[in-house]
Amino acid sequence: MHPVNRILSIVGLRMFRPPRIDPEAQRTYKVQWERLKAESEGCQLYQEPYFDAGSHPLAYFDLECEFAARHLCRVNPRNVLDIGSYRLFIIGMLTRFNVTTLDIRDRVPGLPNEKVLTSDAKKLDLPSESFDAVVSLCSLEHFGLARYGDEFDLEGDRKAFREMIRVLAPGGTLVFSTTITRAARSIAFNAHRIYDRAAIDAFCSPLELIEEKYIDCSKPAFCGIDEITDQEKTWDVYCGCWRKPGA
Repeated sequence: MHPVNRILSIVGLRMFRPPRIDPEAQRTYKVQWERLKAESEGCQLYQEPYFDAGSHPLAYFDLECEFAARHLCRVNPRNVLDIGSYRLFIIGMLTRFNVTTLDIRDRVPGLPNEKVLTSDAKKLDLPSESFDAVVSLCSLEHFGLARYGDEFDLEGDRKAFREMIRVLAPGGTLVFSTTITRAARSIAFNAHRIYDRAAIDAFCSPLELIEEKYIDCSKPAFCGIDEITDQEKTWDVYCGCWRKPGA
């Protein structure tokens, strides 16, 4: 994460550095604009310049979704429970899987193979061992902080993770991502928590590790644990795929 964005994220803001505009691209634009005015008839024209040539943009959440999608394709679950992931990622899952989506806020399902459950993540109204896969991308750190209208409960993240394990079938796959730092764990109230490695290990202690990766948000790129931030009040991203023992 860019240092300026790291500071602004504490108060829920973010600033992106504007792209450098190539003078030659600006000159080319002016020539094209004059030609457009001369050759276009019956069409209203106005200027709205964009210069997006170059490498394709990449964000840290792209890498989270890539990680999760790879493991879902690998295990090909019959049914998936998603808890708070990015909506566009859920829509992508719905092209292949039957998905139960849990959200604290009421929402109408958009596709026939989606079931929406309006509930609190730490108190799932679902049978034990009922899902082949559970997915939760960058949601764990929010549970119990009341940001989304949920109940204030400082044990909310631990309770929610235990519920994810409870509803996962033996041999099932849990894929999640969350914040991580090499500095002290912290809470940026009421935006999110920032975990250290010991906290991740505590969450996952009943599970078997399949794969884990770290994302340096400032690049963004996958990296080693020794490359994630060690600055206070800042975070990078942890991605983990874990298996529930049994079966």
